[in-house]
Amino acid sequence: MSEQSIDYFINETLTREAQKNALNFTAYLRTDGLLFERCLYGFWEDKLYWIVKYKGETVCQIFVNGYEEGGWVVWSDDSGINSFKDFPLDEHTKEIAWMNVGFCGKGGCCNEMGTRQLVFGKEYENVCLAILRFDNPNAEAVACLKKMVEIRKADIVRNIQHPQTATTKPPTQGHPNYTKNPPL
Repeated sequence: MSEQSIDYFINETLTREAQKNALNFTAYLRTDGLLFERCLYGFWEDKLYWIVKYKGETVCQIFVNGYEEGGWVVWSDDSGINSFKDFPLDEHTKEIAWMNVGFCGKGGCCNEMGTRQLVFGKEYENVCLAILRFDNPNAEAVACLKKMVEIRKADIVRNIQHPQTATTKPPTQGHPNYTKNPPL
């Protein structure tokens, strides 16, 4: 499917504010040079799930009409990185991020209980590998998501320019981006 197909499914499955916010976010991602890759293998094969990439690296994942009928979910992809550890943000944006810390449910990408993580200067226990999880983000949360994308993109660029100090680690088995044999 084409990278544009995510908007088709957003229009078909989401309504009102959820649709407006999701389309706002995907438009931002597209104009910011990110690409959408529909995940068509493993657990996600029959789901409306996209991996969003920049320079070949995962920035976030979007699940349309996912866990809740008519809803959508965005996960950060910071498994093994520390981009969100102490990045300087205004307090309001930190508060939004803190309200969306993803706690491990011992499933999905974790396959074990979560870990201790420092998220914008605040410590949490039992955090999922995908540190941030936004369920049905409203306009204010979408603004925070855009900031998270900027942070992750800067991390990707830094890792390309200085690979010896890279903070990104490859996804582990069980993570949505892990495959022993990636699709061709």
